[in-house]
Amino acid sequence: MSDLEKTAIFQSGTETFLTHGGREPSAQHGFVNTPVYRGSTVIFNTLAELDDAKIRYRYGRQGTPLTDGLGTLITELEGAAGTVLTPSGVSAISLAFLTCLSVGDEVLITDSVYEPTRKFADSVLKRLGITTRYFDPRVGGAIADLVSDKTRAVFIESPGSLTFEIQDLPAITKALSGRDIAVLVDNSWATPLFYKPLPLGADIVIHSATKMFIGHSDAMMGTVSANDRYLDRLIQTHRTFGLIVSPDDTYLATRGMRTLGVRMKEHQSRALELADWLEQGGDVEVLHPALPSHPDNGLFLRDFSGSGCLFSIILPEAPREAIAAMVDTMRVFGMGYSWGGFESLVLPSDPKRIRTAVPWDKPGNLLRVHVGFEDLEDLKSDLGDGIARYLKTAGM
Repeated sequence: MSDLEKTAIFQSGTETFLTHGGREPSAQHGFVNTPVYRGSTVIFNTLAELDDAKIRYRYGRQGTPLTDGLGTLITELEGAAGTVLTPSGVSAISLAFLTCLSVGDEVLITDSVYEPTRKFADSVLKRLGITTRYFDPRVGGAIADLVSDKTRAVFIESPGSLTFEIQDLPAITKALSGRDIAVLVDNSWATPLFYKPLPLGADIVIHSATKMFIGHSDAMMGTVSANDRYLDRLIQTHRTFGLIVSPDDTYLATRGMRTLGVRMKEHQSRALELADWLEQGGDVEVLHPALPSHPDNGLFLRDFSGSGCLFSIILPEAPREAIAAMVDTMRVFGMGYSWGGFESLVLPSDPKRIRTAVPWDKPGNLLRVHVGFEDLEDLKSDLGDGIARYLKTAGM
């Protein structure tokens, strides 16, 4: 029995499936890892083979055993009908939109969405004659009052990757039941280990695999998984656009998936400890949905089985010089736009400048924190010293 045929055996053990799923050593001369397939051309021995559309590997753009193995892993974890791979998280988001939307359609997008998603909607979708309207992340079942006869998709990011609102996905999908409206969910924060949007009613799930799936800050990729209703359309759109992923990036993502379970457990516990420590200190407001203080903690406990590596803090109102005093001389935390890797990061952000449906009116400066694998005491010391510099510069 091949490893691919053993998939059903591992349904009850996620970490076992992550270790064994999506690979077939017997087809690789016994080697544990599926090798990197670098190739464009596939040779056919006969005209009959060339004419046989059922032959799986016909051209490099249509996939390899390595991309199939990674897709199998993600599909099984999400409970999807199938998965495609893209070169980045943004390309995955773009592909999901263009799978569901046509000229004259409308999409509703959560106001807490990842900024590049908003930029794509406000530029490319607008240019294609597709209307975007943004909604309150906490709209819940009232989403039914916002849809029009042109609405063909609703895009959710739960939690929002800067402001961390949890969206009531079951209420939203129930309110939209029976309508020709696709529900798209960016699940990069929790991963399918801790949150499964498709069983909760979503149609398409998107990941910036650059983050948690790859996990080592050394490659970029996106994934899109769909249910039976949208899979054929997703595959056709993906192939028509000619989207492919580098063989080496696919290998790195596959390698990252093998340790996703243990990394998520560690990210979760360390981020929670640091968030709780910051909250207990009293100098900052902490936005982490797994904390009892978070306004959406009830929804989090109902729909999620765990939390991610990322949260935000809000420091008292102060000029930008105070932010510089905090971050410019940090010893352990780096400053960068990504997250999900082994290294801890802090990123000053300003939700006020991008929110449109629900103004962001919390006073103070928001900084997003990604918790990596450094010693927690070192992280506490570095962050604590940085906050002290911030407060001192602000005259507090």
